[in-house]
Amino acid sequence: MRPSTGSSADPREGGNGLPRLRSRVLLAAAMAVLAIAVMSATAVGVLSGRSAAAAVPRQGRSVAAPRPAALAADPRTSCTAVAHIGDSTSVGMVSPQWLPDAAQRLAAQYRGVGVQREWIDASGGRSVVEELPGQQNGYRIASAWYGAGFRGCWVIALGTNDAANVAAGSGVSMMARVRQMMAAVHGEPVLWVNAQTGLASGPWSEANMQQWNEALVQASERYPNMRIFNWAGMVQPGWHLADGIHYTSAGYAIRAAAIAHALASAFPAHGHSNTVVVSN
Repeated sequence: MRPSTGSSADPREGGNGLPRLRSRVLLAAAMAVLAIAVMSATAVGVLSGRSAAAAVPRQGRSVAAPRPAALAADPRTSCTAVAHIGDSTSVGMVSPQWLPDAAQRLAAQYRGVGVQREWIDASGGRSVVEELPGQQNGYRIASAWYGAGFRGCWVIALGTNDAANVAAGSGVSMMARVRQMMAAVHGEPVLWVNAQTGLASGPWSEANMQQWNEALVQASERYPNMRIFNWAGMVQPGWHLADGIHYTSAGYAIRAAAIAHALASAFPAHGHSNTVVVSN
């Protein structure tokens, strides 16, 4: 992942225009970390079950691990349609290179908890606001899908780059970013996957991820349709690649299963859950 140049999008919430972020390169010190993004800078899109494979390298892959005991149950969700918008930490979950077994990929995991139709778009370096060349940010994707008629549950797996971009000097705050995405889905159910890294310093440090996660919890007080999956509380160090951000094949397999199970816990097929922060 990398801090990306600013988008010229002018998202609005409730008629109040948020400030336009002028296109610029964020702090040079942050750009020095670009090397860690190489393995997953390729965009991947999956619409209604159709997938485009990511051209990610095979090095660093490990044999997919069995599902943790916490995921042994067989939950079902009321979400028959799901829109998943993610960054490079979602790319590996839909990539045949990282997960050769299609049953372990994200679409299959969603189907396994009762989802009948999934729209998935994962792009390396994506944030809610900033855009890399040829890329759409999270807000634009969500707005376009809602405008195209998507109605259902949303899984937002963004924040790792947002936290880094704020740390690198972006003028758009963490809370403003969350509000932009929540405005784009117009009150539909949202499961937001929180962020985690294994880094002690730099824009992608775990300290910055914790600030982002705190912003999500604060935002949830405003949005009754919002749930948060506490992925950060579940991650084990051995699931990460050496960069401390991306995952091994085993990590991606566990992440895909965990997100699907969290969706079923947040929006169960029977009854109603008032738990805001969902843990597996």
